[in-house]
Amino acid sequence: MHEKFRDLSARSGYAGGHRQETGMLELFTSALVTFFVAIDPPGVAPIFAALTDGAPKSHRRSMAIRSVVIASGVLLGFALGGAWLLNAMHISLDAFRAAGGVLLFLMALEMIFEKRTERREERAEEIIGEHDTHPEKWDDISVFPMAIPMLAGPGAIATMMLFMSDATSLTEQGIVLAAVAIILVFCLVVFLMIGPVMKLIGDSMAAMITRILGVILAALAAQFIFDGIKGALMGG
Repeated sequence: MHEKFRDLSARSGYAGGHRQETGMLELFTSALVTFFVAIDPPGVAPIFAALTDGAPKSHRRSMAIRSVVIASGVLLGFALGGAWLLNAMHISLDAFRAAGGVLLFLMALEMIFEKRTERREERAEEIIGEHDTHPEKWDDISVFPMAIPMLAGPGAIATMMLFMSDATSLTEQGIVLAAVAIILVFCLVVFLMIGPVMKLIGDSMAAMITRILGVILAALAAQFIFDGIKGALMGG
């Protein structure tokens, strides 16, 4: 009798552990995909290439490292202080989830219709124009526009706060931070290898990938909106 009970307990513990591992994997996959879409490395890469075109390798490498480091610091700050900020402003998680979903949905529409790319290109052209007037020096693009808003823009910040607010344990928070870290490291690698990368994908391929990511982001944003409205109605 005791052996049967122990065997049943062991099977129950295994099933519970398996469900927990599956939940962690789903969280990691969801966070990884959402951050990839929100940060949009294929869309950011051509902008970095344009802003550093003709620059010395040392300057390009410095800008790549600094922009990713600064963006990481901004996102980490919102990850750690986002909940405190919401509480201080008396904003419920459901309200922020719905508002964040709307923001991501609008960003998705801009990606699908290439409005986001056009806006990024306009910013890049402004900075390039300023450099043309003073060709003897290369501007520091690490803070603006690369770190903010290219990498750590409103969409990425909202995504970070949404996932961190939903995380119920330190393990889940670690998974979210690991997901965004992977995307930022990927961006760094792309920036450091920007020449071969642009030859490989080209502007047309980058635009196509951005549109596909926009569709995915629209679906994720809609889910955030539905969850926020559902939570608010059930809570009320």
